[in-house]
Amino acid sequence: MLMRPVDLVSHKAKTGIAHRALKPLLGIVDPLNTRSMPSQVKSSSGLDVLCHSLESWTAIPYSERVPRPTNPILRPAYQGANPISDIFSFEALKLTVKYLPRSVHNPDDAEAQEKMLLAATLAGVGFGNAGVHLCHGLSYPISGMNKGYKHAGYEVDHPIIPHGVSVAVTAPQVFRFTGPTNPDRHLAAAEVFGVDISNAKAESAGEILGDAVAEFLVKLGDQPRGISQLGFTREDIPALVEGTLPQARVLMLAPNFQKDDDQKREDLARILEQSLTY
Repeated sequence: MLMRPVDLVSHKAKTGIAHRALKPLLGIVDPLNTRSMPSQVKSSSGLDVLCHSLESWTAIPYSERVPRPTNPILRPAYQGANPISDIFSFEALKLTVKYLPRSVHNPDDAEAQEKMLLAATLAGVGFGNAGVHLCHGLSYPISGMNKGYKHAGYEVDHPIIPHGVSVAVTAPQVFRFTGPTNPDRHLAAAEVFGVDISNAKAESAGEILGDAVAEFLVKLGDQPRGISQLGFTREDIPALVEGTLPQARVLMLAPNFQKDDDQKREDLARILEQSLTY
């Protein structure tokens, strides 16, 4: 099964279509194809890889995903973190943290371009089996309800919030929110960013990873430091929340989110409120 995102302009929403017929027979992964990409496009694409890795690594375990299929053949592609996806997701995270800044800041760094394509491929296998969660769920209304923001480096004649930007802009707060559900995984991810976790407390895992992600984004450069720099205000949060709730395909994989709709609204509003700036 393969999913492709589409914009529903009339609904100011982004969603996905999926069907086995969309699955290609052959994929060409060639770093030469990225040589002429503007640095901002490399950055945005790489941030999507970063979130693919982190979200699939921290998704709920496959054994906790409900409803459970009556037959293994009916198991959905997004089944939750599992021992196979973990291998691909964590390796993709390590490659992205190491090579994305080099890829963005030095267009002639052929090794970095190659490693980022490898990271993208590995992350695709990882999240293609485990799924993503809140960063992606929140990204759909952020992109679809764009109030006029046009990201630098994109030569288009209309406003655009690139997908990688829309998923990364809430990432620091998302992982602060999910941290209590699996501190070990969040601390392991933080260590990849260079954080010394030798004396870290489990209850601080989300804060530690959230801070590490925020620092990475700032150092990468050319990134909006919160949804307020995309043009959103507190008054937009209720609409963004309502635009996120229908994304059940990914929200059901979000740690710390198996709650009733009212509590989900409160949690999403809090994440967005705290993502206005970082």
